[in-house]
Formats: sequence, C-alpha cells, structure tokens
Amino acid sequence: MEEINKRNEILKYIYAKLSQAPLFVKDRIHVDGNPLPFRQTTLKLFRYAESFIKGEKGSNENRVIVLPGLRGVGKTTMLLQLYDFLLKKQNISQDNVLYFSTDELKDYLGASISEVINVFVEDILKTTLPSLNEKIFILIDETHFDGKWDTAAKIIYDQTKNIFLLLTGSSALNIEMSMDLARRAKKEKVFPLNFSEYLLLKYNIETDNEISNNLMKLIFNVDNKVLKEAIDKEHKIRKQTLQIGKPLDKEFSSFVASSDLPFSLGLEEKSVYERLFAMVERVIEKDVFVIQSFNTETRAIIKRIIYFLASQSPGGTSDTKLAKHLETSSKQIRNILDVLEKTHLIFSIRPYGGAGKAVRKPWKYYFLSPSINTAIRFKLGLYDKTSKETLSVLVENMVASYLIRMKETINLPTGIFYDSDEGGVDFIVQDGKENIIPIEVGSGKKDKRQIEKAIKRYNSRYGIIICECPNIKKESNIIYIPFTTFSFV
Repeated sequence: MEEINKRNEILKYIYAKLSQAPLFVKDRIHVDGNPLPFRQTTLKLFRYAESFIKGEKGSNENRVIVLPGLRGVGKTTMLLQLYDFLLKKQNISQDNVLYFSTDELKDYLGASISEVINVFVEDILKTTLPSLNEKIFILIDETHFDGKWDTAAKIIYDQTKNIFLLLTGSSALNIEMSMDLARRAKKEKVFPLNFSEYLLLKYNIETDNEISNNLMKLIFNVDNKVLKEAIDKEHKIRKQTLQIGKPLDKEFSSFVASSDLPFSLGLEEKSVYERLFAMVERVIEKDVFVIQSFNTETRAIIKRIIYFLASQSPGGTSDTKLAKHLETSSKQIRNILDVLEKTHLIFSIRPYGGAGKAVRKPWKYYFLSPSINTAIRFKLGLYDKTSKETLSVLVENMVASYLIRMKETINLPTGIFYDSDEGGVDFIVQDGKENIIPIEVGSGKKDKRQIEKAIKRYNSRYGIIICECPNIKKESNIIYIPFTTFSFV
C-alpha cells in the first residue's frame, strides 16, 4: 500500500511538472519581456537536440548530456532555454518534455530519478523503455542530489535510443560519474562568464567570436600572422563596444569584480555581493555535504578556510600553514580542500618542478569566479574597489581560472603551474609539445625582468605579460596582452 501511495504521489508530481513548466520557463528565461541571449553552451545543446530529433549521424552518441558546474554559472537557465527551444522551435509536444529538479524531488517526495522516470514512462506514456517508439526529452536539474543518478542515466542510455537526457548539477558530477556512463555521456562543463558573454548578456553586444581562438593561438602558437590577426580582432572589438558609452577598461573592472556570474547582471553592487556570499553558503551547506558528511565543528572550519583563502593575496598555501592558523590537523585541512575543489568553488595550482619539489612547496588556491573572492572580501570588510592591488589580485584570479577552463575544454595548456622560485613568474604553462611558456600578470619593469629571467631559465621561445597596457604588442620575445583583451579568451 505504501508503495502504491508513493507511486501516486510521483504521478501527481509529474503531471504538475508537465502542466506548470511552460509558465515557469517563460518567467525564468525572460527579462522585462525580452528573451535572454544564448551562450555558446546553450547553442551546443540546441544542436545536440536538433540532431537527435532528425536522427542525424552521430546523434545516438549525444543523447545523454551532462552539464556540471559551480552554482550560479547559469546551468538552469541553459536547461530552461532548451525546454523553450524544443516546444517553440522544434514543435515537440509539451507532454513529451519532462523537467524537474532533484533537490525538490528529494525534499518533498523522497523519490529517486529512476522512480520518476519509471512512473513517467509506464503510467503516463503507457510503455516501457525498450518499447518506447517516440522521441522523449527528460531535463533534470540539480542531479547530484541523487546518489544513484549515473545508474539511472546508464539504464536509459542502454534500454532506449528515444530519450534525450540532459543532467545538470554541481561539478562533483565529474567525480561521481562511473566509467561506464563516462563512455556514453557527452560532458559540457559550464564556467563563469568571460567578458564576451558578459557583454552579450548585459548589453546584447555580439563581439567577434574569433577573438577567443586568436588569443589562444597567441598564447600557445604565436607567429607574425597570428599576432596581426589578434591585433586586428582587438581593434574590431574596441569599435564594436563603443555603444556602451564608457571606456571598455572601466567596464572590465566592474565585470571582474562582481559580474562574472549571470545572476549578478542588473543588480546593484551590494546586492550582488550579498547574493554571491549566500551562494557560497549554499555550496557549503548543501553541495559539500553531498560529497562528504562533516560534523558541525568541521562546517565552521570549512567557512574559515574559504575566508582565509579570499583574504590572502595569491600565494602558496600549505596544509601545515592553514592547520596552524585554524588550530586543526593537516589531514583534515587536506580533506576539506579536496572536497571544496570537487564543488569547483576553488581550484589549485601546483608549483613547477619534479615530484619532490611539488611535495615540499605549498600549492596556490584560487576561486573559480573572481567575483566570489570579491564578495567574501566585501563581507569581511577587506574590499577596496579603488585599490590597484585589489584589481591585480582579481585579474590574477581571472587568468588562473581561464587557464583552467582552456585546459578542460581544449586540452591546452597541458600543464599549469606557478613558479615557486623567489621572484618567479605567476604562471608556467606547457603547450602540446611540453614547451614552457612563462606568464606574468601585472605591469611595469619588474614584470619584464621576471619574464626575461624565466624565458632564459626555462629556455622558452617567448613569454607573456598580461597587463594594463593599451593594446596587444610584441617586443623582442615578450608578448603583451591587456587585461581587458585577455578577458575575451
């Protein structure tokens, strides 16, 4: 009897989701009556879905899509834009597109993804997975709240070719995904906005998409042709953004300090920081505990670690140093840092050198979103928006985050490190042939000396300074890229 009652509850829940979804979606993907622009990842989702509908070659491999990413990066909006696209552009029946959120499902029904899909297929579609003969779309948000989500996805993939499954969740989805599902699913990681996406969402300005490719070539495979193309694209973007009505560099400062997550657009600065800080709290209270359970005392230590990392200028932080500061064990600190990295709230960069050197030297930690760093500093009374040192910290954080994004999306650089020698450069990256490219973030003669020293020490063909210079240029074996220009990567 209890099982029948639960099944009836799930059935009512599904009917409610099917009927309520269009209005819910409309409210979430429009601002002042205008539809939100589409980011590149959203357009990819449209192409996967359209290919699935048409039965194009290769579409069978792209029918389970996993969208992992930090809270607030825009995954839910992308999912809802796909829902709208299916109904309005592909004429898919409302009854054939099921959207739900797993945290809501767990909180109110105590049900699993598998249970919902079984009821949907058997009681509403009146069939079974192997017998399903029409195209169905299932869009699931906050998937990580079901510990067996990957088993449910694998069963769907193996038993039917007529379900297109989209799963969004925290970055921990990467770790939780079984090898079997990893071979079947298409993964599209979602990152904070780059400056190009920010300008699109805030001002509806479409900048030249090729600037990102040009900049990546400039970093990893520069020659005179690549240099000229990058300079030309930089000039074109400056012209395209004149309509903003204020210097692009000033707009960039606002972007890097508070607006690299989509929900921040349109909010006043203080409101942005409050929302960002609340988001960090939710990561700690919900996402961290999905990965690993901690007691109340440890929860307080997690918060103090995050506050400590935000309040420091970028530099190596050892487990021992943090353990001493927080009066706890190095083992516990290491465990907490590992979990925080799995949420994608922070990430680490190791020192350059052999295994022995890497163990002896501390690691550097950055926030995936520089705006999160700002929000925590603001909450602690440590944020000075007029300080050049503060801007430098945020830009270094941005550069580190973009390097990580490149590594995870185009597999370049193949390695990202920091130079742990005294007076070393901020980053050392490796290209596909393991050539070393030193990168310094800042400006002035000091940075030039550091790069020249690093080029000589690592026998590099060239080095890069990301600085407050007015435009891209190359002098001898040093490439200069402005802060603002680099943010289009």
